Amino acid sequence: MALTYQQCLRAVGVVLASDSVPTIVGEAGIGKSALVADLAHQRHAKLFTTVVSLVEKGDLVIPVPPLTKESFIQTKHYGQLADVQFGYSHTLVALIRYAEAHPDEEIIWFLDEFNRGSQAVQSELMNLVLQRQINTLLLPKQVHLILAENPDTTMQGFQRSHYGVTPGDAAIADRTTRLVLQADTPTWLAWARVQVNGQPRIDPLVTAYLTENPTDLFTAPTGDEEGADLQPTPRAWARVSRLLRELDRQDLLQNTAIVQELLRGNLGLTVGTAFAGYVHTKRPTITVEQVYTQDGTVGRFRALNPAQQQRLLSQCVAAQHDWPLTTSEYAERFTQLLMLCAPDGQFALGREIAQQDGLLEALHDQVDATTAVAQLYSVLTQIGKRGSQIEV
Repeated sequence: MALTYQQCLRAVGVVLASDSVPTIVGEAGIGKSALVADLAHQRHAKLFTTVVSLVEKGDLVIPVPPLTKESFIQTKHYGQLADVQFGYSHTLVALIRYAEAHPDEEIIWFLDEFNRGSQAVQSELMNLVLQRQINTLLLPKQVHLILAENPDTTMQGFQRSHYGVTPGDAAIADRTTRLVLQADTPTWLAWARVQVNGQPRIDPLVTAYLTENPTDLFTAPTGDEEGADLQPTPRAWARVSRLLRELDRQDLLQNTAIVQELLRGNLGLTVGTAFAGYVHTKRPTITVEQVYTQDGTVGRFRALNPAQQQRLLSQCVAAQHDWPLTTSEYAERFTQLLMLCAPDGQFALGREIAQQDGLLEALHDQVDATTAVAQLYSVLTQIGKRGSQIEV
């Protein structure tokens, strides 16, 4: 039976307390690394991580030839012997130094993607799990080992798994406690809504969509579906959140082709397409051309957040060559939308118009000729009086 995130978090703690080694098994991107980081934080433990899939044989420890005369031993009958020493990786050196400097502090050494390492690497690490020893180096008592693996076809319930893994030695499986982690939408959503630097950790569009479609947080890949080489995972949704914020910053949310391709490239064809449609519905965006040429613009403008409204009208101000505000129909639409903005947004836009070379003067010159331009100029004058900073 698979465990939710919180259940697995507690279970790992129980395994460590029983002086055993847990192996967390779960699909890629489901949250194994995040879980270990949370555990270390809760226990005030120092966390060291080794990604086993990136390790080559000899990376952690390699023989070092004798460096001093004392390392050579002369025997009576067997000739001269060399006492070969061992050099250890930076991770091990840093871990031992930290243990000596903080003898009372717990240390967690996380061996991630354990079964994606080669058989040679797994064998080299075996003594860590079985004997807590690498060659002559004994791990300090305060060090706890935690392993993480992707599923393989030999595991119960994962017969259709398609990961390129090297199944672990039976001795490893017998000496560790396997804990299967499953996707846990409620816990992930609670984590996603936490405020970080004044904004939710994950974009509200993502959390709103997954609240309505909780099964789309994670879809286990089977390799059977056509075009299903990509699937949504918690890690992929976190990337999507960052992409949405960057698309918004670069004013690209209205570019349907880019948005859809980016979302499909992270979430797969089915969920990526569905979420792209959701984004288009919930965060309608408008171009300057659409402001002046399409019906229904006012309703769509109301649906934008204040920052988007201000940015769109700022683009209208900058587009005077193609859409001059001295033209009656453009002035009328701009005024209509400007009045829907928040007061601080109106003031900021008024300043932009005042700073646009010759624009305010051009509007003043058209006051007597065009009613719509006269109305816009009057609105700008009122905004300027409220702010006492725009000269008219």
